[in-house]
Amino acid sequence: MDPVEHHKRFEYCTTRLQYRQGRELKAVKVYSVATESKHLMVFGVPKVNLHANIKNKLQGFGKLLSCICVTSEMAKKMDLEAFTDVFAVHFERVEQARRAKRQLDAKQFFGGILHISYAPERETPQELREKFVQRRKEIGHRIQRNLAEQPLKPKQTKQNEVVDI
Repeated sequence: MDPVEHHKRFEYCTTRLQYRQGRELKAVKVYSVATESKHLMVFGVPKVNLHANIKNKLQGFGKLLSCICVTSEMAKKMDLEAFTDVFAVHFERVEQARRAKRQLDAKQFFGGILHISYAPERETPQELREKFVQRRKEIGHRIQRNLAEQPLKPKQTKQNEVVDI
């Protein structure tokens, strides 16, 4: 797969049954632990010096570690929409990036439509390792919580057992 293939916008799914469609059309895409990231690529920002504006908008979702314009770098790798900038954003936590992506993707921003995708290729090996360790802890907590919430099963007696009265 091309290294920037996952940044391309999918077409909206129009073949879903009506009762499963929902109010808004969605592009169906599945993310694994490895593909979700604290790093996001923000495409479609109009090229009129909006760096401070996009940074302020993204800071509403959590602490930003960096927000840099990477238009020239991405233009070498893929075709970009004319007169738009691309920003590489690094959040402090994956949950913050997830929320920002969900709420801003395909939304209007100063006349342009934003396209936001995860950028796991910008992660360091240490960040990847931390992400997997964190996921393992989350799963452990969920398992413990689910076990604690289950009602205790009564002891079953043998079916052929005769009880004397």
